Amino acid sequence: MLSELITLLSPIIPTETAVFKGEKEDKYAVLTPLIDNFQHFVDNKARYIKEEIRISLYVKGNYTVIKNQIIRLLLENEFDITEMKYIGHEDDTSYHHYSIDVEKHKEMEEI
Repeated sequence: MLSELITLLSPIIPTETAVFKGEKEDKYAVLTPLIDNFQHFVDNKARYIKEEIRISLYVKGNYTVIKNQIIRLLLENEFDITEMKYIGHEDDTSYHHYSIDVEKHKEMEEI
């Protein structure tokens, strides 16, 4: 799911996993894996796995435009959004920090 999100988000916002190591621009995203667990069982065998990832947006200035663009993109690509929240303004860096938690269920054959 990480690679899927990087492919999806990179054309509109610089995106990396865990820590942003690139040159920081006015906006960027960091992906943090949260949960991998089995959701559904058939005949006592795991059939589906749920993956959940937090997308942390860091934006100088108005963050709502890119936030809304990302939300539409996620929903169009069948991600379930489990939580969205404004974390706060980082006064030392001037970034607004906003998080979007997403999940997706995959069949075990897809792994």
